[in-house]
Amino acid sequence: MTANLITITDPRSTVAEAYRRLRTNLEFTSLDAPLRTLLVTSAGPDEGKSTTLANLAVSIAQAGRRVILVDSDLRHPHLHDIFGLDNQKGLTTALSQPGSDLPLQESGVKGLRVLTAGPLPDVPADLIASPAMETLIAALSEQADIVLFNAPPVVTVTDAAVLASKVDGVLLLVNAGRTRREYAQRAKAMLERVHARLLGAVLTNAPHDAALAQG
Repeated sequence: MTANLITITDPRSTVAEAYRRLRTNLEFTSLDAPLRTLLVTSAGPDEGKSTTLANLAVSIAQAGRRVILVDSDLRHPHLHDIFGLDNQKGLTTALSQPGSDLPLQESGVKGLRVLTAGPLPDVPADLIASPAMETLIAALSEQADIVLFNAPPVVTVTDAAVLASKVDGVLLLVNAGRTRREYAQRAKAMLERVHARLLGAVLTNAPHDAALAQG
């Protein structure tokens, strides 16, 4: 595992505590409507969403829940690097071989398993939009209390918006030092256009006393 997992390397830090607050906020959000599948995306690239999602997944697992973390960013996947996992098989393998055993990997954190991206396809959006993806989401949901999806930036490609329409909720990551206001507004509008359930925004790279994660 890498130093990016501050929920493991420094669990008493203010940043790790911020992830626990986010976990609690999500629990309260799901009181009215079940939250079994959650997607995290950003407005633009290089805003720290993979690190944010990985730490959120660890925090939820540390609370005793069964978590599956899926790298559905089939353009620039990073979760296998963060957890030090093999990426020869993963999401694309599962989608191209329906009915086969899911290539889930243990993360090293109790209760947390990871489905890496796998070999990158020529047209990621077609795989994400396929009926096989909906079948896979249902299968993963049967094996965990919550399934978390890492998605590419919503403004630059269609993958995130397509997947957002298939899950119970969406978090939009906003990097205080990088995200442009108009990009954040466009991302919100695109998610609303596909009737995604936008739970809120996660602010990263903010001043230390307000930061959720260092992007």
